[in-house]
Amino acid sequence: MTDLTGKTALVTGSAQGIGLAVAKALAAAGARIAVHGLPGEAAADAACRELVEAGAPDAKFFGYNVMDPAAIDELAEDVAAWGGADILVNNAGIQHTAPLADMPPEKWEAIIAINLSSAFYTMRAMMPEMARRGYGRVVNIASVHGLVASKEKAPYVAAKFGLVGLSRVAALEYAAQGDKSKGGVTVNCIAPGWTETALIGPQIEARAAAHGGDRDAGIADLLAEKQPSQRISDPSEIGALALWLCSPVAHNVTGTTIPIDGGWTAQ
Repeated sequence: MTDLTGKTALVTGSAQGIGLAVAKALAAAGARIAVHGLPGEAAADAACRELVEAGAPDAKFFGYNVMDPAAIDELAEDVAAWGGADILVNNAGIQHTAPLADMPPEKWEAIIAINLSSAFYTMRAMMPEMARRGYGRVVNIASVHGLVASKEKAPYVAAKFGLVGLSRVAALEYAAQGDKSKGGVTVNCIAPGWTETALIGPQIEARAAAHGGDRDAGIADLLAEKQPSQRISDPSEIGALALWLCSPVAHNVTGTTIPIDGGWTAQ
């Protein structure tokens, strides 16, 4: 198992879902976890306790709204004062589905801000210090929708395609930082397909309604349309890959986007 003793990881949107699963994987490897969510996040205390139980030597909540670049600067300063982030996982994200002509402009702005711009601001603030230390890992939670498009998801697809491109630029700029013994500085994306999280809850409910309220039938209908394996992923699977990307053996894996999508993007 990767040993992250002495490392600190900031995982945005980590009070629940994929973010919490990634944080738990890093915690089990010995990393301190900077838990992030909105100010006053109800699940924050429980998440911190769960991460300490998983193995983190410490877990602290940082409540900031990452729609606001100034708040992200404050977040970066607070994490730096706590010891700085050796690992940054940009996971915070929201979704809204609607046809292009009906997409509310405020939804476009919010999705781009949280799913894309926030990653730019966190990376801009934290990667120079990673380079100085000679070790850094940025794992951006993208989506299959950063590789292929779907109808009624214009801002989400635009944001995730942008996140993949942003990650490639950062990977190139920092590729020669650090050395093999320290681990270097890498930037990669994970692109989940259908994963059991609250984010896809409304889509599952809509499909279930078409099947008389049968949730399992709704999930099966959703998977059959795009995901050839017809198996939904568990957030812990994304956590396991994120942990591997943080290991020393992954020092030359940078600028990649790795799907966990049951063959969705192979079609």
